[in-house]
Amino acid sequence: MISVDRLHTTPADVLDHPADPVTDEQSAAQVVESAKQIVTMTGLRTASAGYTLMSCKDRDDPPYQGAVYVTFTLPASAPADAYFTEIAATLVDHGWAEALPPGDRALAKTLSKDAVTVMVSRQSDAPGMGVLRIYGQCRNMNDHRKDATSWVDITDQLPRTG
Repeated sequence: MISVDRLHTTPADVLDHPADPVTDEQSAAQVVESAKQIVTMTGLRTASAGYTLMSCKDRDDPPYQGAVYVTFTLPASAPADAYFTEIAATLVDHGWAEALPPGDRALAKTLSKDAVTVMVSRQSDAPGMGVLRIYGQCRNMNDHRKDATSWVDITDQLPRTG
């Protein structure tokens, strides 16, 4: 007699055992390069940018994904909703696909390309600022449970525009 526990993999299996795990450097490159391209394409006036590895499961356990947050100054000449629509249109023109907006952020836009997701929205605690949240794939299986949780300032790695 043969007993089968399950016939198909579950989403948890895919998360726990990603195909082709990546290095810390590859996780960083995926999102930092995307941030550089987005800033260049859209002409964002970057105020600051930070990089970190985030757990895709909980606060600590692998797998991890690279994440970049870029804060930028909103132009005084255009309403935020029109500006975010303009940013999204520019990204779509460069091969990004628009997705459903996040439910917790008014006027926000979500887009994806090459397994990278970007959300653009108003900075909640600073009305004259916007933020890009860029997330890479959940494929970094290195153990970072004992790492100090911190953001690395990458502002100087992004092009200066505007």
